Amino acid sequence: MQSEIKLPATIQPLLCCPRCRSNLGLISSEQYKCNNFECNLLFPVRDGIPILIDEDASIFSIDDFLSRHNTYFDLAPKNPVKQFIKRFIPDTSRNIKTVNHYQDFVKLLLTKSNSPKVLVLGGSILGKGMKVVVKYPEIVLVESDVSFGDRTDVILDAHSIPFKDDSFDGVIVQAVLEHVVDPQKCVEEIHRVLKKDGLVYAETPFMQQVHGGCYDFTRFTHLGHRRLFRKFEEIESGAVCGPGMALAWSYSYFLLSFTKSKFVRILLDIFARFTSFYLTYFDEFLIDKAGTLDAASGYYFMGRKSDSILSDKELIKLYKGAF
Repeated sequence: MQSEIKLPATIQPLLCCPRCRSNLGLISSEQYKCNNFECNLLFPVRDGIPILIDEDASIFSIDDFLSRHNTYFDLAPKNPVKQFIKRFIPDTSRNIKTVNHYQDFVKLLLTKSNSPKVLVLGGSILGKGMKVVVKYPEIVLVESDVSFGDRTDVILDAHSIPFKDDSFDGVIVQAVLEHVVDPQKCVEEIHRVLKKDGLVYAETPFMQQVHGGCYDFTRFTHLGHRRLFRKFEEIESGAVCGPGMALAWSYSYFLLSFTKSKFVRILLDIFARFTSFYLTYFDEFLIDKAGTLDAASGYYFMGRKSDSILSDKELIKLYKGAF
């Protein structure tokens, strides 16, 4: 029965009710049940993927997933012709440092455990640079999202992570915190499910336009991002996508703002990419400049779970920009 669930067998005992955090029991191959008789919630399983959503604390409902409604990602099959053409169109997104960061993250994980458990929030697709992590078979990855996808192990809302306290050695949250209504609550949940001295790696936009429709809420400066993780000891932080990418995106969205026509927007997007992609190559030179901390497209934070809290007075002393 349990073998039909996509979650690794070593992970299933760590599950808990997203509402009351009591243990969950797998009562069939298609349903979990909260063991707290006062809660007694039922959570369905579809295609081996548990749907562990607390509907009272989420903008999503379980029916969204049972009915295969689109949440963040379009669930429609990809057009192979469009996918082929897309390969020849320049990309205006350029992540400079992620691969190196994930290599460092893995090294730190493997010093903690021979078989570290890592929760990925927003893991229905493989994130930028994540190939570095997945090539290590000793790392037990739990890839979660609010969308079905090729890599989704469990459907969850990061505001109420359905895992017990101190469950994971690491958490990865890449390009996710801008898409949640309460980022601080989600980071509190990350802190809770991490083991003592557990590691977090996060990437979050600053100078980026809306790219998730109604599921796009928040942006952070470098210090704002650091404050979000104030209950973590910093290992490293800074810009991960530079001002060249920010400029290319601004130029593209400037052109797109002239029309709502889908066809015209596709043409404008292609034109913008061909006429601005080169700007992202400047980021190879700019990424470590002080001014980039004031103008980056996105920032990263790598930290370790801590018992102390960074005060706001200490926070402002960390400013390293150009002003």
